[in-house]
Amino acid sequence: MTPVIRLTDVSKRYGGTYALDGVDFDVQPGEIHALLGENGAGKSTMVKIISGAVAHDSGTLEIEGSKRSFTTPRDSVEAGVAMVYQEGSLVESMTVAQNLFMGDEKVFNNLGRLNVVARELLESHNFHIRPDVPAGALGIGQKQMVEIARAVHRNAKLVILDEPTSSVTPEERLQLFLSMQRLKRRGIGVIFITHMLDEAFEQADRITVLRDGVVQGTLARPEFTRERVVKMMVGRTVEMGRVLPGRAPEPVPALQVEDVTLLPVVRNMAFSAYAGEIVGIYGLVGAGRSETAMIISGVMKRRRLRGGTVRLNGKPVRFRTPRHARKAGIVYITEDRKASGFFSHLTIADNIYLGHLCSALRLPFFYRPGDRKSVAKRFVERFQVRTLQPGKATVEELSGGNQQKVVLAKGLTRKPLVAIIDEPTRGVDLGTIPEIHAMIRALADDGVAVVVISSYLPEIQALSDRVLVARAGSIAAEFSPEEADEESLMFAAVH
Repeated sequence: MTPVIRLTDVSKRYGGTYALDGVDFDVQPGEIHALLGENGAGKSTMVKIISGAVAHDSGTLEIEGSKRSFTTPRDSVEAGVAMVYQEGSLVESMTVAQNLFMGDEKVFNNLGRLNVVARELLESHNFHIRPDVPAGALGIGQKQMVEIARAVHRNAKLVILDEPTSSVTPEERLQLFLSMQRLKRRGIGVIFITHMLDEAFEQADRITVLRDGVVQGTLARPEFTRERVVKMMVGRTVEMGRVLPGRAPEPVPALQVEDVTLLPVVRNMAFSAYAGEIVGIYGLVGAGRSETAMIISGVMKRRRLRGGTVRLNGKPVRFRTPRHARKAGIVYITEDRKASGFFSHLTIADNIYLGHLCSALRLPFFYRPGDRKSVAKRFVERFQVRTLQPGKATVEELSGGNQQKVVLAKGLTRKPLVAIIDEPTRGVDLGTIPEIHAMIRALADDGVAVVVISSYLPEIQALSDRVLVARAGSIAAEFSPEEADEESLMFAAVH
C-alpha cells in the first residue's frame, strides 16, 4: 500500500545544529501514527516541514508516492495535508460556519445555506456545536473539532493533531478520540503528537519516537511498552517516583481557606496548607480548583464572592490584584502559561526581571541594566533553563519544559509564604517532569507552603504530603499518601 506521506532521509539544520537528521517516517491510509519525543526532539520541525511552514534542507517528501516540496502552508493544504494546531488556527471573529467554509465560495457566499450546510457537516461528525456562534466563543476542544470537520470537508488525506488533549475537558477528549477513529475509518492518515503515553497506546497503530532530531525507532502495537518507549524518548529509564515527604507542619497553617463560595463554580471550598508541606488538589475539569486559586491570589475579583475567608498565617486577607497577593507572600503559577504565564515576545531575562519587579516590596527608583542581567542569570541557573542567551532569546523559542521553568522562575524570584502551582507539568516532556518536581519539593524544603493543582494522578501521588480531591466546587475527600491510590482518587472525584 502506498503511504499517504513518506519522509526519506529528511534533514533540517538551524545554524550548526540539526533539528532533524536523516529522518525516515511514513503514514499509511487509515492509520493513526503517534509521534513522541521530549520537547526539543524535533517533532515541531518535522510537522512544520510536512505542513509547509518551513522547507527541509535535504531528503525527500512524498504524498501518495509523488515527490513534493512545499514552500508555503497553502501548498500542503492543496496537497491534502491538514494541520490542527494546539492553539487553533480559526478566525475568532468569524462564525463557526464561516470558518468551516472559508475558501469554498459556493457555500461561503450563500448566507441562506451557510448555517444549514455547516450544521449538517458538524452533525455528521457528531459534533454538537452551533454553526452561528463566533469561533472565539468556543473552548479549545471545540475549536479542534471544527478544524477536523473542516479538514474532512476539504478532502484531506492526512490530518496532523498537535497535542489535541492537553487543555480539554474529559468530554472533549472523548469526542476527539472518536473523531480520530472516524478519520481512520474514512481512510485518512493521522499524525498524533502527544506527551501522554496512555493516549498513544490507546489510539495509535504505530508509534515513532524522536530524540535530538533522530528517529529512535518505530513500534507496532504489539511492541508497545511504557519502559521501552520512555527509554527511547529520553535515553534512560525515568521514574515518576515518590519524592521524600516534607517536614512536620507548623501549629498554624500558612494558608487557611474557609467556606469560600463563588457560584456556580466554587461552593464552600475549605482547606489548609502548612509551611514546608505540599498539598495536592486533584479533580476533574470544572471542579473549581483553578478558580479557588485565582480567588486566593487576587486574580479573580473578590467582589463576586458570596462568602468565605482566606487567612495567611492566621490573619484574614483580601487582595485586589495579584501584585498585592505577591507582596503579601502568595504566588499563583497559572495553568495556562502561553496565555498568561509569560510575555512570549520578550526575552527570557526580561520575563524573569519583570517577575522580580512584581514581587518587590518597593520598586527601584532607577532602572539598572546590571540588575536585570544578574537577576536573570541567577534564576536561569537555579531553575535550569536550557538557553545560551537569556538576554536575547525570547520565551516562545523555548521548548515547553523550558517555558514552564521560566514561568516558575518569574513567579518565584522572591521566596513566598505560599506557592499555588496549577498544572505544573502540563505539556512538558517526560525528561523534564522530574526536574520540575524536584524544584517544587525544594520550595517546600525551604519552608514554603505549596499547593499543587493537577489533573495528572501520578503527579499528585508523587508530590503530595496530603491529597485533597475537589468535586463540584468543594473538597470532597482527603487522603494520606499511603491511601491515595488511583481508584480511590478517581472514585472521590466522580461520586
